[in-house]
Amino acid sequence: MSAEPATAAVAGTAPGRWAVDPATIGPGDVLVLRALGLGDALTAVAPLRGVRRMLPDHRIVLAAPAGVGAWLAGLGVVDGVLPVPGLVSLPPTPGGHVAVNLHGRGPLSHELLLASRPERLVGFAAPEAGHDGPPWRQDEHEVRRWCRLVADAGGPCGPEDLRLRDHRPAPGDAPVLIHPGAASPARRWPAERWREVAADLAADGHRIVVTGSPAEADLAAAVVAGIDAAENRCGALDLDGLTRTVGAAAAVLSADTGVAHVATALAVRSVVLFGPTPPAWWGPAVDPDLHTVLWHGDPAARAWGDPHGDRLDERLAAVGPAEVLAAARAQLGASRT
Repeated sequence: MSAEPATAAVAGTAPGRWAVDPATIGPGDVLVLRALGLGDALTAVAPLRGVRRMLPDHRIVLAAPAGVGAWLAGLGVVDGVLPVPGLVSLPPTPGGHVAVNLHGRGPLSHELLLASRPERLVGFAAPEAGHDGPPWRQDEHEVRRWCRLVADAGGPCGPEDLRLRDHRPAPGDAPVLIHPGAASPARRWPAERWREVAADLAADGHRIVVTGSPAEADLAAAVVAGIDAAENRCGALDLDGLTRTVGAAAAVLSADTGVAHVATALAVRSVVLFGPTPPAWWGPAVDPDLHTVLWHGDPAARAWGDPHGDRLDERLAAVGPAEVLAAARAQLGASRT
């Protein structure tokens, strides 16, 4: 992943009562920048809880896409949202607040926060922005990176803070959720392979639920085609609905994308297929018994593929349906013990 990524807004809950007037952000507030999508937002839950411990009497305002920010506010992770569509200039604020950069290493993200005139900026060292802080490390898990930053500033936290609830054994009729999409072709496992896995699990007696964004309608339709036990909910769920659907699943099967992080946060069993990005950076950081990671990359390599690439990554292509099916059956079998 890029150190200074930007993203389009993720559809979800409207900001509504969680929207914060920037004219009210000042002393007594913490303005946290994480203007990214669903998976990135969930990896920030642990450091956000560290921010809460660091400044328990402050209001935490998250500068993020409106839907994701309101969703996290509704879950109680933050107190309000300053809607921003990506790495863009923030609206003027009175200043005097504490700013926390959970977006990137800088300098641009630092500069955007410094323009809000904070009393203090918590962020990684960025000499170009005139800011001193802990050093950025490329080879580090995303959750541990941001927890290290916040803990250094006085807010203890760790991967265990990712959980939004404890693990709950799934009832016997709980469906298997398959989320075949991903933001880029490099991270999209072929639809015909997902369909093979779905058909075999349906033959085992499992109900299948397929999810995705409206733009992934054709992909979802290809996965459920001809499988009577498969329900296509692609495009029918907002973030709240997706959360409920994941929370009610026996297991979640997906590529390295936001839904995988929802499963981690809800302690729902999962199988996650990795390609251009190593799971050591973005894989489940807690509950290893609940989450199976499939990856055919070389951990000793100096670099891997492009997670934003326009072709299926060779490491992801090396994952076969039989391997995914075996991992899914193992997790589903464990859920009954």
